[in-house]
Amino acid sequence: MSKKKENELKTRGVSNAKWGYLFILPFFVAYTLCTLIPQLMTFYNSLFMNYRDGLTQVGPKFVGLENYIKLFSPDNTGTIGILKYFGNTIILWLMGAVPQIIVALLLAVFFTSYRLNIKGQQFFKTVIYMPNLIMASAFSMLFFVLFSPVGPVNQVLLASGWINKAVDFLNIKISVRVLISLMNFLMWFGNTTILLMAGIQGIDQTLFEAAQIDGANSWQIFSRVTLPLLSPILVYTVITAMIGGIQMFDVPQILTKGIGMPNRTSMTMVMYLNNYLTTSKNYGMAGAVSVVLFIVSAVLSLIVYNSLSAQYRKPKRHRKY
Repeated sequence: MSKKKENELKTRGVSNAKWGYLFILPFFVAYTLCTLIPQLMTFYNSLFMNYRDGLTQVGPKFVGLENYIKLFSPDNTGTIGILKYFGNTIILWLMGAVPQIIVALLLAVFFTSYRLNIKGQQFFKTVIYMPNLIMASAFSMLFFVLFSPVGPVNQVLLASGWINKAVDFLNIKISVRVLISLMNFLMWFGNTTILLMAGIQGIDQTLFEAAQIDGANSWQIFSRVTLPLLSPILVYTVITAMIGGIQMFDVPQILTKGIGMPNRTSMTMVMYLNNYLTTSKNYGMAGAVSVVLFIVSAVLSLIVYNSLSAQYRKPKRHRKY
């Protein structure tokens, strides 16, 4: 075949590659316009002094990294605010996420067990997921009313004689943190359970049967078959839960009236960011907080991903049960 004919055949041939690029093009366009450009603009704005003083607009004036230096400088009391609020955020996330992952994993294994063969799984999935459908603002207002000094919880405790006077649960550090963590747990454990159930149901059933034939008990099957094969979904749920926890805002904002009471011990990073946007209109400092929040989320996600998946990426020798 001559070279000319070969070129004609190549020209007439259908290239499927261009259709693939065409189908994924809308995602990259939407990502560039709605995510990438705003992120770059946020970093750009963080390099400027730009705030409102009463009716006077100050800036924008280029100040370089001055906003970041100010962000990590101690205040009059010697406290670095962003570190304090980051610590609050991590504590609140751990108090809600750790029980959430553990309970969701146990429920997922329980409902997908072929030994137990539980009936009505669709009903239980619906009931477990229902708290996730309630708006966080409504959930927060409900707990605010329940645990207020004149709320039903105090009335029951007073009527039963367990306390002599009403307890201000919303002004005690540990009780406020417990309530915030409890609400986040109730709202999200159902979603995590369904994700883990889907991951377990995607594992080949013959692997469990082979392990049983080899004499493995329930714990060995769970630790050496279920967990390794479930690790991609588990890593995904942990990372998404962590990112959601770092961006925690609505529940503590409503429950603590936006001030992180008591003494800002329940103020999160996004609440701190929101104060710059709504109170002082300091867009430069708000941009700096946003950039720091993005970097922290990325670094923690990378650490969690490597720590949870490293042991499953390394080849291991065959072990007997």
